[in-house]
Amino acid sequence: MIAGCPRCANRLDESADGWRCEHHGYVPPLWSPDAASYDGFGDHLRRAEDFPTYLPWPLAGGWRVTDFGVVRGNARARATMVSVAGSTEPDGPVEVLVVSEEPGTGLGARCAGTVHSDPGAEIIASRPTARVRLDSQPVPLWPVSTAEHDLSLDRSVVAGEAGGRWLWLVLRPASAVFLLTGDWPLADVSGMGAHLLDVPFGGPPPGW
Repeated sequence: MIAGCPRCANRLDESADGWRCEHHGYVPPLWSPDAASYDGFGDHLRRAEDFPTYLPWPLAGGWRVTDFGVVRGNARARATMVSVAGSTEPDGPVEVLVVSEEPGTGLGARCAGTVHSDPGAEIIASRPTARVRLDSQPVPLWPVSTAEHDLSLDRSVVAGEAGGRWLWLVLRPASAVFLLTGDWPLADVSGMGAHLLDVPFGGPPPGW
């Protein structure tokens, strides 16, 4: 597993004082694999311990897990991330990245390319436009603006609150956000065990 900064793409330097990013100072490291695999996902879940790792579940046929990570220093985990890829009839190739994080961690903002580290400043000022079903409970999600300099409109970003933590979803292409109009199902897979044996892994990781 590689130790990187949760807020940017930099690798971290380890010292007696902790893990340090050239741009963001001392941060808890983001642990992610060189390539997504079943064994690596097992390592991810052990490192995350009781912090939830959310995955679209059941994973649709032809979809696969392409990347994952957990933010954790010497204390408990602060965030998890999973990326899946597949295809839909209206959009063709689709990528969905799901982040659960404690406030102030910055992983969701990095993945989404947003203006703010946490989405709260934006979502309280608008109405929810999407929702997912998380372990049978509906979770409303609000649109979040991406970086002001990014005019490519290549993705949609929505966020909300689940279990006292921020829940981010980043979808490419932007039109794939319509997947969420029908209570798209997510589940915490950290305790599923043998059910994960059938999950396919691999493919190019997302560009984030």
